[in-house]
Amino acid sequence: MAVPKRRTSKMKQRMRRGANRWRKPLLQTCPECGSRAPGHIVCPSCGFYRERQVLDVDVM
Repeated sequence: MAVPKRRTSKMKQRMRRGANRWRKPLLQTCPECGSRAPGHIVCPSCGFYRERQVLDVDVM
């Protein structure tokens, strides 16, 4: 069984764990309606994806 040769320092632990922090989601502006939505998904307000109508969205 593998055993670490030396104890991991506090600095190394904190540097490793710092990469796991929460980051806010990146939102892109829809070119059709101008609303903000995550990239690579259909716009929930207008139904467009890559300049094509993909979903029929009922506007109230």
